[in-house]
Amino acid sequence: MSFFSDIFKKNSKVKTPADLSILGTDVHSHFIPGIDDGAKTMEDSLNLIRFFYEKGYKKVITTPHVMGDSYRNTPEIILGGLDRVREALHENNIPIEIEAAAEYYLDYDFEEKMKKGNLLTFGKNYVLVELSFVNAPDNLYHIFFDMQMKGYRPVLAHPERYSFWHNDFEKYEAIKDKGVLLQMNINSLTGHYSIATKRVAEEMIEKNMVDFLGSDCHHAGHTELMGHALYEKSLHELLASGKLLNPTL
Repeated sequence: MSFFSDIFKKNSKVKTPADLSILGTDVHSHFIPGIDDGAKTMEDSLNLIRFFYEKGYKKVITTPHVMGDSYRNTPEIILGGLDRVREALHENNIPIEIEAAAEYYLDYDFEEKMKKGNLLTFGKNYVLVELSFVNAPDNLYHIFFDMQMKGYRPVLAHPERYSFWHNDFEKYEAIKDKGVLLQMNINSLTGHYSIATKRVAEEMIEKNMVDFLGSDCHHAGHTELMGHALYEKSLHELLASGKLLNPTL
């Protein structure tokens, strides 16, 4: 039997939508308007955040990109934007809490930012980091070790999307063994990114490897996809596992 027929032979759908209010907090999104590839206007931000409120979330932790070559966001830019979003939420009577951290790209500039000690964190000194979709940096474990030595707790964003590891699942296990936490995207479970991404995400759930579940929401297309994800059996299993750290934030 082929790989793809094996994926689809499983009945991955259920009839009842998952209850996302179990999470309490979303840990990965792009809701501050105009500073990265997420929300473009404040109206976009409000519409997206309203969706999360209506799904039962109590809090969102938005995480703008920080990339040396493109999105040169600083704590000042991000926190200033956060204040504006908070004010708009209050004015529009959307009673949801919002905090901000960042999604740091592990590029040539990241270690310098880390040395300065002003990384934006969430929860218990968690720092969300992402990799290139082409390959992981050669010094990946060294970076994680340095972060931990400085008191940060690295959280790897959407590891299931890194196709260079799709045929080497032991890489995910090795990262977990280093004490790195893993954040999965809800929409990975829909097959939106790729069928291979969905397969890896489901295997991570089966092996209790997921620490945080996030939306990685950039635009209305992502909230629409989340509506489809609610009927994925694997999402129900993950929410019922009691392993996710979202409710602790």
